[in-house]
Amino acid sequence: MNATETRYVLALSCPDQPGIVHAVSGTLADNGGNITESQQFGDPDTGLFFMRVEVTTAVGEDALRAAVASLGERFDMDWKLDVAGRPMRTLVLGSKSEHCANDLLFRERAGTLPIDIVGMAGNHTALSDLAGFYGKQFHHIPVTAETKPDAEATLLSLVSDLDVELVVLARYMQILSPSLSEELRGRAINIHHSFLPSFKGARPYFQAHDRGVKLIGATAHYVTSDLDEGPIIEQEVERVDHTHTPESLTAVGADVERRALARAVRWHAEHRVLLDGHRTIVFK
Repeated sequence: MNATETRYVLALSCPDQPGIVHAVSGTLADNGGNITESQQFGDPDTGLFFMRVEVTTAVGEDALRAAVASLGERFDMDWKLDVAGRPMRTLVLGSKSEHCANDLLFRERAGTLPIDIVGMAGNHTALSDLAGFYGKQFHHIPVTAETKPDAEATLLSLVSDLDVELVVLARYMQILSPSLSEELRGRAINIHHSFLPSFKGARPYFQAHDRGVKLIGATAHYVTSDLDEGPIIEQEVERVDHTHTPESLTAVGADVERRALARAVRWHAEHRVLLDGHRTIVFK
């Protein structure tokens, strides 16, 4: 790639039919594009076709976007075009646990996660010092049953004011309302331990220890109005045994949650995750 070229990523889905790959590659070639990475999948269950392409071209983004829009109309596509590697503007939500939020902040600072954390928010102030350490503004949005509608309106205003593209619930111990979940559909990622629904509540690892579990798990998924049942992006497990204490299980679980969430955020920010009904297609 020379200095006049830009690398773009195009992610798309549409009803499956002959000629899609030919049309996409032809459109990109007609606009001076050189395809450097391409992945595709046709889902026989839903009849949908999914594709992710990275391409370098000297053609400007507006011209390329117009060409893709014409292609999208022809094939009834849902599509996104972005500059590859551009950090995605991200808002991190938390409550009291630091491990997931700290991991995202560290990876962003280290340059290993393609996100731009433009702020942090929480229903408690426990993470304000962590946000300050990384130079992030912290927004305290307290939530009670009575104030929940106003709190969610404040959160949505923050998302709009900061031009947020991705919201990450980094152990944010609040259930989003159906209306807020729908508003953030496809751009809010949550992480939870995989003991649900057997081990509910604030101390799942103590319950897991009492039951003698052999696997610690975590699931990263998109937020929907169905609690912890949104489309799964990534899952992680770690084998444990009888020698683990509740405290060591908690430590293992925290590490599993960090890893699963970081991968899910990375793949989303790199436009590698496409929604397929209540499932996801992840091009790794």
